Amino acid sequence: MRHFGHIAPEVRQRLFHQEPCEFTSDSPARLLSAALGATLYSPATRPRLADDIVKQTGRGVVSMVLCLEDSIGDEDVAQGEENLVRQFTDLAQRQVDLPLLFIRVRHPEQIPDLVRRLGPAVRLLSGFVLPKFTEERGIPFLEALSGAEAASGHRLFAMPVLESPELLYRETRVETLEGIARAVDKYRERVLALRLGVTDFCSSYGLRRAPDMTAWDVQIVASVIADVVNMLGRADGTGFTVTGPVWEYFRVQERMFKPQLRRSPFLEGQAEELREALIEHAMDGLLREITLDQANGLLGKTCIHPSHVLPVHALSVVSHEEFSDAQDILRPERGGGGVLRSQYTNKMNEVKPHRAWAERTLLRAEVFGVANEDIGFVELLAAGISG
Repeated sequence: MRHFGHIAPEVRQRLFHQEPCEFTSDSPARLLSAALGATLYSPATRPRLADDIVKQTGRGVVSMVLCLEDSIGDEDVAQGEENLVRQFTDLAQRQVDLPLLFIRVRHPEQIPDLVRRLGPAVRLLSGFVLPKFTEERGIPFLEALSGAEAASGHRLFAMPVLESPELLYRETRVETLEGIARAVDKYRERVLALRLGVTDFCSSYGLRRAPDMTAWDVQIVASVIADVVNMLGRADGTGFTVTGPVWEYFRVQERMFKPQLRRSPFLEGQAEELREALIEHAMDGLLREITLDQANGLLGKTCIHPSHVLPVHALSVVSHEEFSDAQDILRPERGGGGVLRSQYTNKMNEVKPHRAWAERTLLRAEVFGVANEDIGFVELLAAGISG
């Protein structure tokens, strides 16, 4: 699989200075954690789930979570488990490309049980999403995952979801984060990424952000995300990939504030209709949130609607300017440090302070590609939509 792999090769050649790399579910964890992109959630009870997965793969999705937790009712869990086993068995018989597939469970006991019931079809499974993760609740999940991996002989990753009230409340936040850090560090090789449950954060205070607002505008939520990145997303080798929160909206009936998309990028790309469609479907708020996610150290995003996938991926592509800066900073002869003017002659690149940024940028360039000099977000999104 590869990002923008659903686009014709000749179109990719026009769009990219460096095309996104190909990867598989067996690729190194470091690569996969960066490549998750827009992770699309789907209830595990969907009767045509296998067909849905194949269809979304053809539209550019590279990671999906099949949910047995909050997206279905308590009375539907057994049915969801049975459906997952049936749908995975169906997929295992097809000769088709598939995304990275994860199952979101409720209890640790579900992990070994589902792995056993999947049988040979477990080869299609990349891992499990672990809800309401804290040290106390999370360790049994991680132990169950390690046991299931050993029993099946198949590599399985964990993606803990950070969403518990203990993490939100000021008096317990640091202690909870320290416990989470101990747990995920102990099972570092199994933890692919950390996910943020912002809807649950808002629930603790009876809040819900409007389509005109991003998660970063809700200060109590922004403060938690900042602390998560501070303690768990460091670039010194101790950190993990932390993914962006879910965007809940896909159509807006009425607005209070002006749209947040400037006209000029769309006029240059002759894509004014695309701009209008994005605004109509609340995508301008999503685009702003993705940009703020990335500025604050998050990579990838939880998505609950297929229309959100391409904006996440288009904004994850490395610009030619970013790529040039990163390459300059990491040249071997720059090892001693120093300051240099960027090739675009519009900024200062300071070698030592910007090194970690450059390394992360080149990893993102590997999985999402580098745009050609004259290609921006609008062209990438338009090409992705047209397929």
